[in-house]
Amino acid sequence: MNKKGNLYFPASDVKKKALVNKAAIYKEAAKNPLKFWEKAAKEIVWQKRWKKVFSHQPPYFKWFIGGKLNITETCLDKNLAENRHKVALIWEPEPVDEREKYLTYYELYRQVNRLANGLKKLGVKKGDRVTIYLPMIPEVVISMLACARIGAVHSVVFSAFSPLALGVRLEDTEAKVLITADGYYRRGEVISLKKNADEAVQNSRNKVEKVIVVKRAGNGVNWQTGRDLWLEDLVKDENDICPAQVMGSEDPFFILYTSGSTGKPKGILHTCGGYAVQASLTGRWIFDLKSDDILWCTSDAGWITGHTYTIYSPLLSGVPTLIFEGAPDWPAPDRWLQIIEKYGITTFYTAPTAIRMFEKYGADWVRKYKLNTLQLLGSVGEPIDEGAWQWYFTEVGHKKCP
Repeated sequence: MNKKGNLYFPASDVKKKALVNKAAIYKEAAKNPLKFWEKAAKEIVWQKRWKKVFSHQPPYFKWFIGGKLNITETCLDKNLAENRHKVALIWEPEPVDEREKYLTYYELYRQVNRLANGLKKLGVKKGDRVTIYLPMIPEVVISMLACARIGAVHSVVFSAFSPLALGVRLEDTEAKVLITADGYYRRGEVISLKKNADEAVQNSRNKVEKVIVVKRAGNGVNWQTGRDLWLEDLVKDENDICPAQVMGSEDPFFILYTSGSTGKPKGILHTCGGYAVQASLTGRWIFDLKSDDILWCTSDAGWITGHTYTIYSPLLSGVPTLIFEGAPDWPAPDRWLQIIEKYGITTFYTAPTAIRMFEKYGADWVRKYKLNTLQLLGSVGEPIDEGAWQWYFTEVGHKKCP
């Protein structure tokens, strides 16, 4: 990185390799934004080309009108042809004595299709809402993609949210199915997630027809016969081929709720075409994602950052993505550093709150690690202060990572 005054500029070798490597790109986008987004849309697999790029009748905006697609065909099917045996998803469990998991695009494709077929057997169809209340385990990714595969609208709820918060979202979306887990690990303890889910379903005015449960922590759970079923039982006899549901560009894709910090949580409905295009483009252009990168975005899937930069954007770009079940400083302050080094992370995306926590532990923890695979650092969430930025840039990025 080169410093000029208070500004930092990428080194020449970084700029040469960058996907955005000339200022003319910005000028062209400003001059004709619709042409810019139409070009970006060509990176997505479309079953039918759009008739019109954009229309707006404030406050409503529509993108790629008349286009037909299914985002999983770009995330999965496209990669089958090009990267069948390439790793798509890396999972690091919290317990240090438990083995990590790798899923190739082919393995992820098969597991997604099995669950998609299982959901169809339960009567889930295009437009139905499915709430996902899972920790950061492979099944959260599989569940989201399975819903997208059949046109069901997924609504992911942060696993640390209370039964009350989950219940509000179940009611608001009128969810037909809830996918949860028996429990998960957090700072060495088992969190009984199914217990929270049961309470939310019981107190919700919306009737949840089925509760699908992932076996994760092995803790005991209460069971309601006829309503509850294990995910492994649901999918064990299912076919691993499931045709992708044809979706209109403006069809509902997912509902994600605001945090509720300024009032009642508000469900934001995202549609299929526009979301796919922006998730693909921003991953490649903002994070400069290339086929040999490995991305670790620390955001939970329950937030929009997690939806986009932990899951959809890297899969759309054919880039391996890492998910971690636990706390980044458990069982020691250098757990996050161990993960970066273990997997050769090239792109690390986290929040200022986490950066300040890492800084509080001291630079000695960081200096035990080379971190020489890192090429780009990101910060997301609240604005980052100058001190935290400088520490992140200097100690983690070694003054070389933009």
